[in-house]
Amino acid sequence: MLLLSTVGACEEVSHRDIGDEVNILIRLDDQMVAAATDRLARYRRAAIPQIETAMHTAAPKGRLHLIAALEKIGDGDAVPVMRHIAVFDITAEVRDAAEGLLSRWAAAPDKKGRATRAQAALAEIARRRAAGIGPLQFGEAGMPGVPSTVGAPEPVGSDPKP
Repeated sequence: MLLLSTVGACEEVSHRDIGDEVNILIRLDDQMVAAATDRLARYRRAAIPQIETAMHTAAPKGRLHLIAALEKIGDGDAVPVMRHIAVFDITAEVRDAAEGLLSRWAAAPDKKGRATRAQAALAEIARRRAAGIGPLQFGEAGMPGVPSTVGAPEPVGSDPKP
């Protein structure tokens, strides 16, 4: 009985711990990022919802770190998140990274259907782009006063830029 209760405790997911790792990925760009990515990957699919949430407010560099974490996690449940980012993120580099991850997953056969889901996502991305569906833009290049659907255009901090 003691063994069973110990095993159950190991499976418990701490959302606060996941959040701490996600915060490192979105706020830092140093040697701590790789270690945080490794720790986050240990949570597997349980980390995906918090990563998805962080994608909507992180700066582009942070979103790239989050995509790398999803790649390390490797779970097919991240496919819809990557599909959305590949279509709607306001930063081309982030869109390309999301599409690149889907392409790598589509090319790597697996037993859990991740490759099939990634292939379908790539087809949907192509369909949406052909239909002219993509990110909303701020200011002169886009629609004034309309926020983007994904991602902060610049890092948000306490120092306002002139």
